[in-house]
Amino acid sequence: MFNSLYKKCLNLATHKSSKYYLAIISFVESSFFPIPPDVMVIPMVISKKNDFIKIFLIATIFSVLGGILGYIIGALFFDIGMQIMSLYNYEDKLVNLKNSLLISDGFYAWLGILFLAGFTPLPYKVFTIASGLIGFNILIFILISIISRGLRFFIVSYFSYKFGDFFTLFMDKHGSKWFTILGVLILIIGVLIYFIVKMNV
Repeated sequence: MFNSLYKKCLNLATHKSSKYYLAIISFVESSFFPIPPDVMVIPMVISKKNDFIKIFLIATIFSVLGGILGYIIGALFFDIGMQIMSLYNYEDKLVNLKNSLLISDGFYAWLGILFLAGFTPLPYKVFTIASGLIGFNILIFILISIISRGLRFFIVSYFSYKFGDFFTLFMDKHGSKWFTILGVLILIIGVLIYFIVKMNV
């Protein structure tokens, strides 16, 4: 089923209404759909290089809106949220996540996890729903989602624009690994900046 959905998304990237389909895929991927928008973003940018900013913005905006839907599912529709969490084998981790927010560093730990979920191959939808389930601050949730999703889709769009099919091959072979490494590095830099600022205040 996954391969079938993957191929359908690739086909949608060449459709005359591809931008509308990208908006839909970006939206639903953030709450329950298994195929990431990158599958459409890369071929769309390669075929329509002058539109790479527009494509990046569509993916980012609708991914964040979908993330808000995921948050609402987690906050207001517990049974549905738990079914989706169960699908990704994360339901047993919810108790630990909620307890971690009760300690002083738990809030900042969840910030880091949420950023990595939005930026790396981690299942972002799981963490949008989990954020609603554990009652995480929705305004901070939206801000972190904008930063992480925006950064991810800008990098994918820009490098597709600059390197074309070479970047497609790179993403197929090494994309998950390098996005994870880059995400962790950005997070470490952010933590260092936070502690430096905190020490000087």
